[in-house]
Parts: sequence; C-alpha cells; structure tokens
Amino acid sequence: MIVLKTCIYNLCEGFVDDVALEACARFIKDGGLVAFPTETVYGLGCNGFDEAAVESLYEAKNRPLVKPISLCVHDLSVAESVAVFDDRARALFKAFMPGPLTVVLPKRPCVPDIVTAGLDSVGIRVPSNPIALKLSKLSGVPIALPSANLSGQGALTDGNEVVSVFDGKIDAVINGGRTEKGMESTIVSLVGEPRIIRCGAISDETLEPYLK
Repeated sequence: MIVLKTCIYNLCEGFVDDVALEACARFIKDGGLVAFPTETVYGLGCNGFDEAAVESLYEAKNRPLVKPISLCVHDLSVAESVAVFDDRARALFKAFMPGPLTVVLPKRPCVPDIVTAGLDSVGIRVPSNPIALKLSKLSGVPIALPSANLSGQGALTDGNEVVSVFDGKIDAVINGGRTEKGMESTIVSLVGEPRIIRCGAISDETLEPYLK
C-alpha cells in the first residue's frame, strides 16, 4: 500500500465533524486505513470485509497474521450479521455496549478468515466514543479494528502519538485528543465455557454475574 500523504483531522474531544468522518468513511469503504479514537485507546481500522485492506492493516502494524482482529460495529443488528448470538451474548450487549467490552462469538461465513486468523470465532466491539460510533455507521461495513500501534508496543491513547507513528503510512488519522479510559477493552469469550481472556476497562467482578 502506497500512501503519499496522511490526512490529519484534528477534532476537539467529543466533537463529531461530519465532513471529516464522511471523508474517513470513504477511505474505509475504498480499502484504506484510518486511525481514530475509541473510549479506551486509539484503533487502526479498515473494511472488515476487504481481505486486501485487512492485509494492509497487518502490514502497517507489523502484526503477525496469526493474531486475530476484532470487528467494530455501531449496533446489535450489524453485530448479529457477522457473529452468532445467544441469549447470554445479547444480555452482555444490553448491559455493557456501547462500551469498553469485546465479546468473542462464533463468526458467520461473511467474515474473512484473515480477520480471525483462521479461527471460527470473532471479537465484536461497539465503542461508546461518538467519533468511533459515527464513523462505524457512516462506513456501512464492520471495521476491522486492532489498537493503533506497532505490534509489540504499547497501545496509544493520545492522537498526537498516533500521528507521529503513522503519518505517511496510512490514509487518515482522526486526532480526537486523549482517550477517556486510557486502557484497552475487556475481552470476554462466549465460545465454549464463558471466560475473560483479557482484563481491561470493565472489571472481572462486574462481568462475572453475566458469565455464570
């Protein structure tokens, strides 16, 4: 992927600029890479249905292809189009989403294997950050969204840091200042025995009643 110049959109925290987001949504639809804030950390996103775009995302992050990527969506109906839900999954979504939670569920055939590293499951996330939610809705596709950092380095919570790492390497960065939570989402797997597979912004104690 050749990027001549990264478009930088500097937005005040919590401010949603429709012109900027529509431009970034077009980048995503067309197979480009866009970094943007969630309430936890910054993410680096692309069209989750576009295998070439997902491959470019792995390359931009130097991410091993054996590490799966979660999908960012804006509501439950889109989530159910890419993953198989049961009553427990819907209860988790109702209680914690939009919010800093990723739920791993059986994937539907429409999700490319490159997104899930060949696994039969996929992580689903509905962020509460208004920029992330609006961009997800405008793009019209699930967004493959790992953290916006180079593989092996810490997740980034400040837009200026994201610009310094990815300027000239991706299509756009939406700089929304510092993220609210400053730590990554909690990941819960509902494939097989329910379990927490990464501690994060939601405590284990808060989630436990929903996993029993």
